[in-house]
Amino acid sequence: MQIGVCDDQKEIREMIADKIKKLYPAETIRSYPSGQEVLNAVPLPDILFLDIQMPEPDGLETARMLRELSRQMIIIFVTVTEDYVFQSFDVGAFHYLVKPFGEEKFEEVLHNAVRQFKERQAERAGIKKEKPGLMVVTKGQHTTIALEDIVYAEVFNRKIMLHTMDADIEYYGKMKELEKRAGEDFYRPHRAYLINFKFVRKYDATTIYLKKGQAFLAKRNYQDFVRCYLRFNQRKGKE
Repeated sequence: MQIGVCDDQKEIREMIADKIKKLYPAETIRSYPSGQEVLNAVPLPDILFLDIQMPEPDGLETARMLRELSRQMIIIFVTVTEDYVFQSFDVGAFHYLVKPFGEEKFEEVLHNAVRQFKERQAERAGIKKEKPGLMVVTKGQHTTIALEDIVYAEVFNRKIMLHTMDADIEYYGKMKELEKRAGEDFYRPHRAYLINFKFVRKYDATTIYLKKGQAFLAKRNYQDFVRCYLRFNQRKGKE
């Protein structure tokens, strides 16, 4: 696996490369000071951290040209402004990091990108992926629920209620742990809710309406939710 970092500022390239090395020391890391150098690279990186605000070609134009060469490259934009976030979806960006970003966020995005790369490799090799499940203890019995069947979850004190289309299952647990286990197809719009993008029917600034039930959407999370939901639809449209 090759991971690339493209930024016209040397210190930024080195900073991101160092973060990658700490997490994936065995992988090949390439640095590119311009979009043109990425376009000329052989082979192209599998995962690319790409700055937007660079001399021509800028990051968006570089990404458009890269898409003509590779539909599979995982592109993660890194920039100082959110102004281009919706344009990033036009070129199939995997994620959009705004500088400065925290260590935890960077690790989360990179881990998810590596996981997607490995899943694609497995699919090309004909390896079937098992549907992930969640085992909970409810009413003294161990029950396994397929994560993809969960419409949404909500928390009451120390109990979590899982809502599927056919049942409501209650167990003792922590929403933060469920959120981490559920993965990128889920989103936490409010501290008391975790929703499955697959079941979203519509939304507004305060509420997400699902195929079964609804969840509150905190005002501060609205723009992030929209970005993540657009990215989900884009990702699923390519599968």
